[in-house]
This record gives sequence, C-alpha cells and structure tokens, in this order.
Amino acid sequence: MSEPGGHRYEVRSREERYRGRIFDVVTEEVTMPGGGTALRDFVRHVGAVAVVALDDAGRVVLIRQYRHPVGRHLWELPAGLMDVSGEDLPAAALRELAEEADLTAARIDVLVDLHSSPGFTNELVRVFLARDLTAVPADERHERRDEEADLQVGRFDLDQAVAMVLAGEITNASAVAGLLAAARARDTGWSALRRADAPLPR
Repeated sequence: MSEPGGHRYEVRSREERYRGRIFDVVTEEVTMPGGGTALRDFVRHVGAVAVVALDDAGRVVLIRQYRHPVGRHLWELPAGLMDVSGEDLPAAALRELAEEADLTAARIDVLVDLHSSPGFTNELVRVFLARDLTAVPADERHERRDEEADLQVGRFDLDQAVAMVLAGEITNASAVAGLLAAARARDTGWSALRRADAPLPR
C-alpha cells in the first residue's frame, strides 16, 4: 500500500461512449491503491466562464434563465461555454456579458476558479469580476434565441445577492462561488484579485 495521497492513478484504457458539441461521455479503467483497477464514467467538458458584473453602485447583474435538467428558472451570472475556437478566457467572458446582459466592461479580473462537480465531470469554470460597466448600444445587441430569448436581467445589491445564496434562492454553482468570492474580495479591498490572463489551475 502507498501512503495516503501518494498513489498515482494511471489510465489503463478509455472508451468513448458519447461525443457531443459541448461534452463527451467516457469510461476509463484506472489503477487503484492496493492493486487492481476500477471503471470510472465521467463527462469531459469544454469548460466555461462566468462573470460577476458589478456596477458603480455596488449592484451585481444576475440573469434568470430556464434550465431544463432541473426543470425551472435559476438566478445565475452571465456565463457561457468555451466553444469558440481560438478565443481566450477574458474575451469569452466579455462576449457572454454582452450577449446575455447587454453590457461591456473596461476592467476585468479573475475572481475564482471552480470544478463544478468533480465527481462526474472535468468541467472547469473561471469566474471573472467585471467593473466599469457600460451598455452595449441598442443596434449592436445580440439577438437572443431559445432559452436566452426568455431570460430576465436584474441588478441586486451584492450583499442582497449573497443573502439569496445563503437562503437557497441562488443554487447555480458558479453563481454561488462567484458571489461569495466577490463579497470577500470587496471586503478585503480587492487585494486578492488575479489578473485576467492568470493561468488556469493544473
């Protein structure tokens, strides 16, 4: 037996069970501590970005969007997939902010990175803080389709949004992490923010 935390989990085989535009489903045979192997199914994801957009009055921009897997509308941050070839993370965040909230930002920093549900997916979400907001001109705004055509956009005092998290009214993982991180960052004078192009965790 190796020491706890010292085992190297090696992949012996891999089978792709589903391939999609956003994610794949794979099964891997992985070596286990003490000998032997085990099969692990997981979702291989393209990754995503989310944005805590904070205005000059200290209000955060939230969107309310229908999410079919849970069968209801959720309050969330403007967010989206890393599905545009060659696009870097800050550009993707600003694109999603413009498309979903009709806003652009002159300042953007990294708030927090999270693995959304590492028990079954490798999805990594980078949450940015966007400030110095301005509205996208009406004639340049993104035409929203499907669920996005139905989304609502609101502004909430950051402390109110945190209270909504603690009350169970906001349950989207990146929104929970981003809002709590933003409140903490604000309370410490924004001293822990990382630059927009900071490397992703490995």
